[in-house]
Amino acid sequence: MQKINSGVTAPKGFLAGGVHCGVKTNNTAKKDIAIIYSEKPCTAAAVYTQNKVFGAPITVTRRNIANGMAQAVVCNSGNANTCNADGVEKAEKMCILAAEALHLKPEDIIVASTGVIGQVLPIEPIEKGIAALAPIISREGNLDAVQAIMTTDTKPKEEAYEIEIGGKTVKIGAMAKGSGMIHPNMATMLGFLTTDAAITTPMLQKALKLAVDDTFNMVSVDGDTSTNDMVSIMANGMAENPVIDKEGANFDLFVAVVKEICTSMAKKIAGDGEGATKLVECTVTGAPTIPLAKAIAKSVITSSLTKAAMFGADANWGRILCAIGYTEGDFAVDTIQVDISSPKGSILVCENGAGVAFDEDKAKEILLEDAIHIEIAMKQGDASATAWGCDLTYDYVKINGDYRT
Repeated sequence: MQKINSGVTAPKGFLAGGVHCGVKTNNTAKKDIAIIYSEKPCTAAAVYTQNKVFGAPITVTRRNIANGMAQAVVCNSGNANTCNADGVEKAEKMCILAAEALHLKPEDIIVASTGVIGQVLPIEPIEKGIAALAPIISREGNLDAVQAIMTTDTKPKEEAYEIEIGGKTVKIGAMAKGSGMIHPNMATMLGFLTTDAAITTPMLQKALKLAVDDTFNMVSVDGDTSTNDMVSIMANGMAENPVIDKEGANFDLFVAVVKEICTSMAKKIAGDGEGATKLVECTVTGAPTIPLAKAIAKSVITSSLTKAAMFGADANWGRILCAIGYTEGDFAVDTIQVDISSPKGSILVCENGAGVAFDEDKAKEILLEDAIHIEIAMKQGDASATAWGCDLTYDYVKINGDYRT
C-alpha cells in the first residue's frame, strides 16, 4: 500500500474538474459545481445518511445506481436541494444536463448537492456551469473538483493510494467535504471514491460499507446528522486485475486500502470541524464487544463538555468518565483507565474509575497541541474502536449563528 500525491483522478480513466457557476452568489471566486467522469462504465456503490429527512439527490442517486452501474458524478455546493417541492425534478435535471454534456445516459450519473437546506435550487447557473465544465475536465482537475464541493470547509480533502492485486497496479482515489453538521452515521458530508480495480458491484458495496462503518461513521463534529450525506465509489476495471468477485486475499487487500483512505479523510473532516482548533481522537480498548467500544468512543467525542475542555486545554477527565458512564450498554466502570496524549507526551488521569494525581502543567502542555488522543482502557474484553471529533469553540457558534443569512 503506497500513498500517492493525487485524488479522484489517480486511477486510470478518471477525469475531473470544478468551476464557479453561480449557485454561490456571495463569492464568485468560489467554485460550486464539480464533475468526476470515467472513460469506461463503472460498477458503483454508495451509502447514505440515516436521517429520515434526506436530500432529493439521494432519492435520484439511489434509483440511478440500483443496477450497480454509473459513469460520472455531478455535485453542486451552496444549496442542498433538500425539502423542496421541486427537488427531485431539479436533481433529475442535473443528471440530464451532465449526461448530455458527457454523452452518457442520465441514469449513469451519481448526483449530489450540499449547502443550505430548504432553499430552492436554481437550475440555470448549474446548466451553464455543466456546459462550461464538461469540456475542460482533465487528469489534473482533481483539486478543482474538491474545491467545488466545499462549503464551510477551510481545507480541501483528497487522498490516493496504489496497491498491487494479482500482479496489476490498482489505484484508489478519493475526495470529500465536511465541516459542520457532522455526526456518527454520516453527516453533512460527501465522499467520492474512484478506482480502476476490477470488482463486482456486490463486493464493491460490501467493501465500501465495511470501510465506512469504521471511519466516516465514527466521526462527529457537533452531534447533528445531516440530510445529504453520501459516500459513493466507482470502479472502472481499467487496472485489469483479476476480478474481485468473492471474499479472499484480494478482497481483504482492497478493503484495507479503502479503509485507510476513508480513515484519513475522516480525520481530515474532524480536524476541519467548524471553528475547530484541534482534532480529538478517542480510542477504546479492552471493551466487551465492538459495538460497545464504538458507542463509548462516539459518546466521548460527542460530549459538548469534553469538547469544550479540549478547547480550553483543561484535563477535566471527569467529563470523559461521565460520557463513558451515560453510554448505553452493560459494562463496569471500576476497571477503566484514561490516558491523554499528544506529540508533547502522555499523561494518566484516571485509573480504576477514579482520579489519580497528575501534573496539571504537563497536562496543559499536552492539551495545547492541535491533535489530542484520548485512550480509554476498559480491561473487560478484547474489542476496540476509534472515533474522531474536534474541540468546541466560540467560532462554531459564530459560523452557525448566521450560516444561512
